Amino acid sequence: MSEKDAGLRIRVEKALREEFLSACHARDRHASQVLREFMREYVARKARGDNRTAIEARPSDDLDRR
Repeated sequence: MSEKDAGLRIRVEKALREEFLSACHARDRHASQVLREFMREYVARKARGDNRTAIEARPSDDLDRR
């Protein structure tokens, strides 16, 4: 992996942030790892011309677990 030389700052609701961090911790992953993975997948989908939202792009079995 290349050296990271840029940052990204976002603002989210406190409850969402805490839930996200908890979910990452439960899977022994750093939040930054999960966000970078999401960003790579998002960019790859857009490069393929896939304009679905993250929810629409999920496999249907993920939606059934909600």
